[in-house]
Amino acid sequence: MAFNSFEYLIFFVAILSASWMTVRTPNLRLLILLLGSYYFYAANNGWILILLVGTTLVDYWAGLAIAGTADGRRRALFLSLSLVSNLGMLGYFKYTNFLLTNGCGLLGWQCGAFDIFLPVGISFYTFQSISYVVDVYRHRLPAEPSLLRFAFYVAFFPHLVAGPIVRARYFLHQLDEPVKLGRRELESALFLIALGLFKKMVLADSLADFAAPPFEHPETASALTAWLGLFSFTMQIFFDFSGYTDVAIGCARLMGYRIPPNFRRPYTAVSFTEFWRRWHLSLSFWLRDYLYIPLGGSRMRTALGVCRNLMITMMLGGLWHGASWTFVLWGTVHGLLLSLERLLGWGRLSRDYQGRPLARILRGAALFPLIALTWLPFRANSWAVLDGYVHALVRVDVPMILTTGMAAAMAVILAGWMVQMADEVGVLRRHLMRLPMPIKGLAYGAVAVAVTIFAARGTPPFIYFAF
Repeated sequence: MAFNSFEYLIFFVAILSASWMTVRTPNLRLLILLLGSYYFYAANNGWILILLVGTTLVDYWAGLAIAGTADGRRRALFLSLSLVSNLGMLGYFKYTNFLLTNGCGLLGWQCGAFDIFLPVGISFYTFQSISYVVDVYRHRLPAEPSLLRFAFYVAFFPHLVAGPIVRARYFLHQLDEPVKLGRRELESALFLIALGLFKKMVLADSLADFAAPPFEHPETASALTAWLGLFSFTMQIFFDFSGYTDVAIGCARLMGYRIPPNFRRPYTAVSFTEFWRRWHLSLSFWLRDYLYIPLGGSRMRTALGVCRNLMITMMLGGLWHGASWTFVLWGTVHGLLLSLERLLGWGRLSRDYQGRPLARILRGAALFPLIALTWLPFRANSWAVLDGYVHALVRVDVPMILTTGMAAAMAVILAGWMVQMADEVGVLRRHLMRLPMPIKGLAYGAVAVAVTIFAARGTPPFIYFAF
């Protein structure tokens, strides 16, 4: 059930109404929201609910078991059981065929792939549940005694399928607070939902028309088409993923809960280090806290040790996105760039641009094409496509023809970057929220009309549903 479907609208109105009708009975409200979340997750494939419930029960028990003993070995044992359960399930569904194919290739054997379906959202809720158990183990969070509250935390539907990955210490305490929805929160939530749907259905899905063809047939693409396709995908994935996050945050806010932001104008970054402090924040911080720092982080004796930790973290982060060597290459490229910035001291550049909007704009404009190039192995689904696309970017034997549609796509890409930069240097969103109500009403109406028109083309799934 996707946010950009009529089915979801009916579901959300029903569950939102039920949640506010039972606001004075907290446990009943949580039970209704939990059952609604389970229905949301199982709407298309009912059997995968077993995996979600299994993860919930294992980690609920592991958290209580860890908190219930002071013996270091027993605590480590319970943590290990949780990790083996979560990572084993994720590994089976996501990486079995990848490991089998590559293993057989190394041995020279002929192996067929298993028919394994990747359950939607499994990469997100397993990481979220792991973070809870690890935090309990580290004494950073008390174990949650209520199975109802813990199950609701794991399964809360707005962020269940594609994040953000919400930490338990950020979310669980909200269940002890009075549920409120003031006028400011209501308007902010509606703004985010409208913005998210506009990003996805109008901008991302339109740019997909220019991103997909050159990646499907790079051998016939001109250099102009290839570069436009690359920049189109660069903006498409941002509009698509941040659009999902905006809708998730807005829906959660309408029910009285807060979900942390997942993006902070990533294409205004002046370094790749800063880019990863602005892009997919919940995953970036998860990798930092539960992988990079345990490896030693920045506390290594040598700079090469730090670079090693960065490389391992980013390579595994790439593999988290998909069982393909192109994703590993994508993570490796970013690991190399982060390591280079670390060695040269460029990762601190963001501090040098505070209070210097023109310098930030120029630096950001110079870095944006480099960020776009790093998306190439992410979008290419094979080495052949990647090789063909690299050749297409420098091709001179195919005429470069600029159509009206291509010019419109270029305008959307440029406007998308400029709006992010304007928001970065001038807090654009805050000014938009202060506009007179009639103007905002007209804007919401225009967004509704645009979304309705573009919805007639169909409702393709969000990109990160595949991860």
